[in-house]
Parts: sequence; structure tokens; C-alpha cells
Amino acid sequence: MANSVYFTIPASSGVVATDTTVYADRGVSINTQPRVILANFGDGYEQRIADGINSLKLIVSLSFSPRENTEIDDIISYFDYLKGVTPFNITYNNSNGNQTFKVIIDQWDKSFLNSFTSAATASGRRVYEP
Repeated sequence: MANSVYFTIPASSGVVATDTTVYADRGVSINTQPRVILANFGDGYEQRIADGINSLKLIVSLSFSPRENTEIDDIISYFDYLKGVTPFNITYNNSNGNQTFKVIIDQWDKSFLNSFTSAATASGRRVYEP
């Protein structure tokens, strides 16, 4: 699937019976904010340097809507399982190929649309871990 963001819920999590790949909806937001140390010299000159080795802060916003209740329940249960402390891999593929990075999901919510479908949103940040 071109220009998509996805992750896998592993069976080892106990949330699903077999490894399940979950694709986020279109419109995923990946926001990058560089951390920079800045020195201003008052006469219009400034000096900049990257703050640290991994100086790019990456924020990811995902949405899953509308989907069957069972799929949304699996996604929410997986985020509950991770508890905002365990990173997992998200893959983003685009015209330059696949990029995989680890994220921590900091916030997630579920919306009940009707008896059969629900929606979910989540946001998190990239972490630099092995």
C-alpha cells in the first residue's frame, strides 16, 4: 500500500491470536521539530548547533475510523498493553522507500460510532532505542 503508515500487533502481546498488521487512515500527521541550541549576538548574527545526537523530535498522530468494533478494540487493547512505556515499530512508506522508527504512544482514545463500528485516534513520539 503506497504512502501508508502501519504497525504490527504481535501475537505474543496476547491481544490477537496471530500477528496482525494495522494500517492507519489517510491523513497521518508526522511532525518533525529539530532541537537546536541558538546563540544570538544582537547585531543580527546567530550561531546554531544541533542539541544532542538525536536532535529531531518526531510527533506522530494516527487515526483509525470507521472500523469494526473488534478491530478498534484490538488496537486500543494493544495501546493499553504497551502502557505508554513500551516502544514499538511504525513503518512509513513513501516514494523514497520504507522508513521504520520506534514510537511511544502517549495518548489514545476511542469513539463509539454505532453498534458495529468505532473509531480511534492516537498520538506519540519517536524514541531512539535499540
